[in-house]
Amino acid sequence: MSHKKDHIDVLLQLCLAGKQSAQLEVYNRYYKAMYNTAFRIIKDNAIAEDIMQESFLSAFTKLESFKAEVAFGAWLKRIVINNSIYQYRKQQKNNEVVLDDVIYKVEDNDGIATDYVFTEQKAQKVMETMKQLKNNYRISLTLHLIEGYDYEEISAIMNISYASCRTTISRAKDSLRKKMMVNG
Repeated sequence: MSHKKDHIDVLLQLCLAGKQSAQLEVYNRYYKAMYNTAFRIIKDNAIAEDIMQESFLSAFTKLESFKAEVAFGAWLKRIVINNSIYQYRKQQKNNEVVLDDVIYKVEDNDGIATDYVFTEQKAQKVMETMKQLKNNYRISLTLHLIEGYDYEEISAIMNISYASCRTTISRAKDSLRKKMMVNG
């Protein structure tokens, strides 16, 4: 693991020196995960791709501010999430929320077992049910359960109090459970 971290540190130094090949390698390493992060919040392929591209551009132009207090991927993901939420709020303000289907894609198709297929179907059902939730419930659950952010981080991202964040996530989980039972 430390070898991979050393490699990303070297790549980042090359990016700071203006090496486009290093930027391309960093992009290739992270673009799928960053696209998926944006897509889970925005639910629109084209907008998620735009957000991902803009986030990389922003990260590369502000790379000197990256202090390695967290992993580069976590820092980049924070930029993507912030841009996604900004875009989401902009859509809400303009009442242009796109309601496309959530697609659950599995990147690694090696050795699909019956249990794995069942688990994938169950996960897809959860993702489909999540899109029925109120928007603040869907976003808070995505950040907490899928992206792995804690309550403090989510409260900062969503610009709500810590107590409100805990309540929202608790209610979102309850709502998801109820909808899952109804949908069988």
